[in-house]
Amino acid sequence: MTTPSPTELIVRNGRVIDPSQNIDRACDVLVRQGRIVAVGDNLPAPASDARIVDATGCVVAPGFIDLHCHLREPGKEYAETIESGGRAAAAGGFTSVLSMPNTRPVNDNAAVTRFIIETARKLSPVNVFPVGAITEGSKGEQLAPFAEMQEAGAVALTDDGLPVMDAGLMRHAMSYAAGLGLTVIDHAEDLNLTGTGQMHEGYTAVRLGLAGISGASEEIMVGRNILLAAATGAHYHVAHLSTAGALEMVREAKRRGLNVTCEVTPHHFSLIDEDVKDYDTNYKMKPPLRSRADREALLAGFADGTVDAIGTDHAPHAGSEKMQEFAQAPFGIIGLETALGLALDRLVQTGRITLGRLVELMAVNPARIAGLDKTGRGTLKPGSVADITIFDPERNWTYDVNQTFSRSKNSPFHGTSMRGGPVATIVAGNLVWNVERKSSV
Repeated sequence: MTTPSPTELIVRNGRVIDPSQNIDRACDVLVRQGRIVAVGDNLPAPASDARIVDATGCVVAPGFIDLHCHLREPGKEYAETIESGGRAAAAGGFTSVLSMPNTRPVNDNAAVTRFIIETARKLSPVNVFPVGAITEGSKGEQLAPFAEMQEAGAVALTDDGLPVMDAGLMRHAMSYAAGLGLTVIDHAEDLNLTGTGQMHEGYTAVRLGLAGISGASEEIMVGRNILLAAATGAHYHVAHLSTAGALEMVREAKRRGLNVTCEVTPHHFSLIDEDVKDYDTNYKMKPPLRSRADREALLAGFADGTVDAIGTDHAPHAGSEKMQEFAQAPFGIIGLETALGLALDRLVQTGRITLGRLVELMAVNPARIAGLDKTGRGTLKPGSVADITIFDPERNWTYDVNQTFSRSKNSPFHGTSMRGGPVATIVAGNLVWNVERKSSV
């Protein structure tokens, strides 16, 4: 949902960081008719009706893109809608999100893809790019019509929480996707190994009396899919990678020159299985929070470049669903409004990564992985779409889940104080959110 933008918009006094152009310096950004016109020093004063955004003390970056988001519409609008999820994304500093296909009905055809795009165009303040299902109904039996979904607007493929267990079918899917230039995103999990597991297999699971989920369930599927990517030439992207073993496989695949990428969620680089206490279902997600050693490996992966992106895996669930016994409650948490704050607080402020690396992880690389760089996103180059994220690395704030724009409140980060957070979100030259008015329009 956007309102007409002024003829011009100029962002002044900010530190512009754009790795796509090797820019990291104080300068202005001029926008006209929804496009970047120039990035430079002391740009001429804009037209009289222009909006001037003062970014003093802030970083001005290409619009952040979330590769992994569940908007629940169509089918589970009580938990989230395209509009409410879009508002939460804007408040988190995201200008674009990729919506997962596990809707009702599943996004396995052009009609559902078009519905999502048209609804977002009318109601969402941010861009919504649908991801199509790999198989019909995500049942793992028959391939969905990739080309038709792509023509309708799908930008990638995944069966998300229902991974394709049949290796032969997955090979066909990767071959087909490679021919179309579509990235295959996989929720890497061997369901036969997971069984009835509820959290990471380890001491804490034993202490709580909960069935464990072995890291091997993720690593077996990552290894299989890397082999299939090598055989087919497909771009394989590992969703919400969580184990040291899976990360090492990705690292080796990159050494071999394979087109393999991965994302890590804020909850997996911030929390570990030991944080699951008192059977709080807000700590129940899949893949589960892993061991301290796994988290340290992930942090090292951010530092050495193995991890390509930060994806939220924003998974809203109504309170009535989460307020069940741990074993019965669904997996997943919301994360659009806390992702940037956690990344700044836990990765940048601790010296794990630089601000430039953060922008790569949240804008430049996600655009490349999803093919959105071809649409002029993930960059502030003149002529590109004026999607801009402005954030303050020193902003001190505390997350209050009761103030979320999401329809759901299932977050383990309620009451968490962070250093650094979003300040303003600009989509196609429109200021759709800023922290001063605490609203998303």
